[in-house]
Amino acid sequence: MITAEQVLVGRDAFLDATGHHPYARHSLWRDHEPRGWRRDGAVVWLLPPEQGPASGALGAPAPALDFFGGLVADGVLRAGQWLHLPRTSPDELAGRLAITRLDQWDFLWTTTPPPVQPEEERVVRLTEADHPALAELIEESFPTTTSRPGDPRIVDWYGIRDGDRLVACGADRSRGDIGFLAGLTVATDRRGRGLGAALTAGMARALSARYDHVALGVYTDNVGAIRLYRRLGFTHAVPRSSVHLG
Repeated sequence: MITAEQVLVGRDAFLDATGHHPYARHSLWRDHEPRGWRRDGAVVWLLPPEQGPASGALGAPAPALDFFGGLVADGVLRAGQWLHLPRTSPDELAGRLAITRLDQWDFLWTTTPPPVQPEEERVVRLTEADHPALAELIEESFPTTTSRPGDPRIVDWYGIRDGDRLVACGADRSRGDIGFLAGLTVATDRRGRGLGAALTAGMARALSARYDHVALGVYTDNVGAIRLYRRLGFTHAVPRSSVHLG
C-alpha cells in the first residue's frame, strides 16, 4: 500500500509540484492528464500506456523507488514497462525492482541560442522524400537509436548533405512546451570534421525560435558528446535513470 503527502492529478498540478521543471514540462504533454503523488521530496507520475513511458519521477530517488515498488506490488506497474527515474544505482534498485535493463543518462537543456558554428548554414529541414536516405544513414551510424523515420513522436527531421548524400541527421522530438533534439548522428566516415557541432547548433537555433527551453538526452558514458553539448550552451542538467521492468 502506498501513502503520499499529496495526491496530484493533471499536468498543471505536476508542473506546480516540480516548480515547472523543464523535464516535467517535456515529459508531460499539454494533453496529458497524469495522476500521481508527492512525498518526501519526490514527485511521481503515471501515464496511460498509449501516452509514453508508464511512469516518471523527479526529486529524491529513495522515496520514488519506494513508490514504484508499491505500485509494482499493487499490480499498477507490470513487467515490460519503462520507468524514468532520478539517478539510481544498481545497488539501490536491488531488492526494490526487478529490471531487465538500466540506462544512465542526462537530460540537458539551454535557454539561449548556441554560438554560431562553422558550416551550420548547411543544416536543412528534410522531407518525407528523404526518409530512405535517413533510414540508411541511421542504420549505418546509429542503429541503437529509437528515433526512426515514420515515428509519430517526431515533428521534423534536419540534416546535412554532401552533394546528393545525407551525411548527418537529427530528429526534432519537441513536445510539451520544450524543444527537444534526438537521434543526432553523423556518418562514420565524416566524423571529426565538425558536422556534429554544426548539426546540433543549427537545430538548436531553429528550435530556440519557437521554445524558451531546448533540451536533449545523452548517455553518461558518451563523454565526447557531453563535452560538445556543454560547449554549445547545454549547461543545465538533471541526471536520469531509465529502467525496463522485468
